[in-house]
Amino acid sequence: MCNIAYPNYKAMLKSLEIILKPRLKVLEILEPLTIEQLNHIPTGFKNNIIWNLGHMVAAQQGICYKRAGQDTIITDEFFNNYKPGSKPERFFDMAEFDEIKHLFTSTLTQLEAHLQTDMFANYPSWTTRYGVTLNNVTEAVAFLPFHEGLHIGTAVAMSKIV
Repeated sequence: MCNIAYPNYKAMLKSLEIILKPRLKVLEILEPLTIEQLNHIPTGFKNNIIWNLGHMVAAQQGICYKRAGQDTIITDEFFNNYKPGSKPERFFDMAEFDEIKHLFTSTLTQLEAHLQTDMFANYPSWTTRYGVTLNNVTEAVAFLPFHEGLHIGTAVAMSKIV
């Protein structure tokens, strides 16, 4: 299916696949860890494994939805707990970890459905902290796997030292 609103729709779907499969793999890697290990902030780090996973969800929602002036599937509380510049301020329980695991897939399903509409047609241009200018939602979706890779790498590294 070629979407009229986004000529690069197929490329965006591939980006979503590139996000989803590593998200599922990292959950598999982290499965043996306890909730205490997932909450532990290793020496030299500012956050923990759970924060990195929640941040991936919050960042995807912020980059695609909030930047476009659209509503997100996550609550403001969730976004604020994991937004850029935040850090873990408390212990995250298993219910919150289960919510992140659910959001790992549901937010991507939601985004895929919304990319079939023109709701991102007026996406404003902005420059990320990494110096990448994103001019539209197609470029925003293409940027996401890079960002996800940073945080998956951090979470996996942390899993080896907790």
